[in-house]
Amino acid sequence: MSRYIPATAEDRRRMLEYLGVGSIDDLFSGIPEKVRQKNLPDLPKALPEAEMIRDLRKLAGSNRNADDLPCFLGAGVYDHFIPAAVDSVVSRGEFTTSYTPYQPEVAQGTLQAIFQYQTMVCELTGMEVSNASMYDGASAAAEAAVLAASAVKKSRILWGRNVNPQTRDVLRTYCWSRKLDHTELPAENGRIDAKALESALAGGDAAALVVQSPSFFGTIEDLKSLAETVHGAGALLIVSTDLLALGLLEAPGKLGADIVAGDGQSVGNAMSFGGPAFGFIAVSKPLMRKMPGRICGQTVDSKGRRTFVLTLQAREQHIRREKATSNICSNQNLCIVAASVYLSLMGPAGLREIGEQIIAKTEYAVGQLEKTGKFRRAFPGVPSFRETALLCDEPVDELNRRLLDAGIIGGYSIEPRYPDLKNGWLLAVTESRTKEEIDRLAAVAGGDA
Repeated sequence: MSRYIPATAEDRRRMLEYLGVGSIDDLFSGIPEKVRQKNLPDLPKALPEAEMIRDLRKLAGSNRNADDLPCFLGAGVYDHFIPAAVDSVVSRGEFTTSYTPYQPEVAQGTLQAIFQYQTMVCELTGMEVSNASMYDGASAAAEAAVLAASAVKKSRILWGRNVNPQTRDVLRTYCWSRKLDHTELPAENGRIDAKALESALAGGDAAALVVQSPSFFGTIEDLKSLAETVHGAGALLIVSTDLLALGLLEAPGKLGADIVAGDGQSVGNAMSFGGPAFGFIAVSKPLMRKMPGRICGQTVDSKGRRTFVLTLQAREQHIRREKATSNICSNQNLCIVAASVYLSLMGPAGLREIGEQIIAKTEYAVGQLEKTGKFRRAFPGVPSFRETALLCDEPVDELNRRLLDAGIIGGYSIEPRYPDLKNGWLLAVTESRTKEEIDRLAAVAGGDA
């Protein structure tokens, strides 16, 4: 018997009989013969462990990664410092799971961690209820849009062109699958165009506006003004944001947001080639029963002791089936534990200090680049956080190639998704960047090194 496929010959015979086919080959009859693998590839013999580790280390050494090079690349995934205590806690066996427990009586520790995470998300977002997390920020925003359409019984979702392009792609997919109409609004000077928004709302069929702040370009929206406009048309305001930014910025819930969603990679989760991380979603209390995902609640048992439970489950997919708002019935548990540890270690004062460092270092970096005469801001005069859209005097691919040759990971090329921003370069500056690294970036980018 194969050590990896523990099915006996009798098991396979019974399965084939049940399926009504004569052999395993018959299962693949739908695959054209010309593309089938006839023989196993000619693989080398297995290596001794020590030799294998040497070979893998040598192979890994060819990577150019953010552990060795200063990274100014963002666009949704960021190089933030993660305290060693985060990995120490999440590596404990009690937490090493990506799944929500179904038996609360034997998983009190895990449920308590989820409850604490939900509490911190509510504190940062200014909302009343948070779920146990979503898969990522894009799906969280899309689930929020579906929630809004269900809540107000309208069929059009609006979003700004300054929302992350990948999030917009996911929003389109969700709208298509739910038969919702959608309208993309122009982003005047990096922010949603107010006149275009008023025009889109005039039809009366808009369920919600999805606004990202800080936006894909790093620009910060006037959420209070947007909330007044959107609510005046009977729609909901969905704010896609960043938990780390909320350590410094005003909570969206206090500015009129009905739903707050986003990606949590920036708080305690490594870049890891783009994932995994987690999405978060928090709502006002009237929307609680339409919110997707698990919700952990606190109660007392028959002896009066504090306990934690999965609550309001009757609204979820595993019970309501096709009538559920969403088909998610899991969460990104290990990633939210990392976020909870990070947020607990930093505290409100620490998060604010990180935010202030990011703003100061971003302004310094942009100023140094502007001094070279080869860069200018795409959206001058608009406040931003962590990222700044710049227009360069040379193609971004050539610029990033020069930077990488000098040992620097450059910014994101935005022209492919925004053709009107020719030679557009999205520069991300986190608290991890030093003055020396920024000066080196400006020198190489400006052609002086």
